[in-house]
Amino acid sequence: MLAAMPAPSAPPARTGDDRCPGAVRLHTADDGALARVRLPGGLLTSRQAAALARLSDELGDGHLDLTSRGNIQLRGLPDACGAELGNRLREAGLLPSEQHDRVRNVAASPLCGLDGPASADVQAWVRELDRLLCTNPNITQLSGRFLFGLDDGRGDIAALAPDVTLIATDDGHALLSYAAAGSCLRIPAAHAPRAAVLAAEWFLDERRRTGSTAWRIAELPAGQRPRLGELGQRLIAEGISAEPAERTPRPGAPTAPGLVPGPGGRTALSVTAPLGRLSTGQWRLLHETADAAGTGELRVTPWRGIVVPGLPSDEAPARLAALAAAGLVTSPDSAWHRAGACAGRPGCAKSRADVRADAAACLAHSASGQPLPVYWSGCERRCGHPTDGRWVDVLATDDGYRIAIRDGATETAPVTVPSADLAGAVATARTTTR
Repeated sequence: MLAAMPAPSAPPARTGDDRCPGAVRLHTADDGALARVRLPGGLLTSRQAAALARLSDELGDGHLDLTSRGNIQLRGLPDACGAELGNRLREAGLLPSEQHDRVRNVAASPLCGLDGPASADVQAWVRELDRLLCTNPNITQLSGRFLFGLDDGRGDIAALAPDVTLIATDDGHALLSYAAAGSCLRIPAAHAPRAAVLAAEWFLDERRRTGSTAWRIAELPAGQRPRLGELGQRLIAEGISAEPAERTPRPGAPTAPGLVPGPGGRTALSVTAPLGRLSTGQWRLLHETADAAGTGELRVTPWRGIVVPGLPSDEAPARLAALAAAGLVTSPDSAWHRAGACAGRPGCAKSRADVRADAAACLAHSASGQPLPVYWSGCERRCGHPTDGRWVDVLATDDGYRIAIRDGATETAPVTVPSADLAGAVATARTTTR
């Protein structure tokens, strides 16, 4: 049996500027500039999706990368394209406020309202929250990594431990907490988006008061974290009733690929991008499917997937089969399901290997139905790695790949294997139950 070992320690105190990329604040990589386009709640229209495909083809490398926040990244861009990119994103309605661009990090339950009645319309919360963020000058002080999470009650988004979490209840209320903690405030659902903004402002106030440089709630020492009682008083002063409450965590699961039957004879399609990356051809097939048979909308998930809502149930299986034929992951039994990788070589100078190529080679020869998620990283930064549950950590080293199973605060004793033995070692780790 593999022994449990402590996982890496908490993030160190922040000492530099927040260099998180945005839509017009580009990051320079070895394969060109990178832009990150925020999609609050993962929501976009097929027209906006078509605009992203054109941008990738005309300015980028012909691909779109999905992030663990449900955002989109364009790679291989010219260094001087920021102005043109910003103008075209504004025209598509994807950049409502350049000043607020990087703080529009909002994750929401992707299947809300699609697989049955919902406790609240969290997509409506998303739109209102985004409007409030973009009209608030104070909120621009948040880092580009601060996350708002809107959970419809199933527990999928709460499991990500967002910095400010809203969870819908069945009685017209919402539970507001920091980092999805058990202790929370019970507030009217109608005021949920405004309360989330006030909670973020309270975090900024407390950070200034203590002199902290933290970007996220989890980076604050326990004694410096915002107190719910004081936040409750602030909400009440703003006309929002708030009372202390406790919540029982629900084991919310990530959105799985496949058919999602719903009410009214409608079915949604859920697919995953192989290793989090889509060609523009695959992306176009998705938004054309949304236009031809769905509602004309897409929902990008925090698990590097896409949901196409509202197809007629008798038409949905054939549409899903067409997406599978295009190379998208359409079944939870696929070895590619819940498998991810960072950019690796040649795009990242810090990477020790072409991790995407090595991961693809492993998965092409793997059996289906493997239970544990797996993530390949080219260096110790592990950009984009899973943040919840158990997962297999495959890290490139100078001597091959280091493999361990991570689970919260612990990891198994790692083993290092040469690239030639990687596929078998990863398959064994993914099927480890202890």
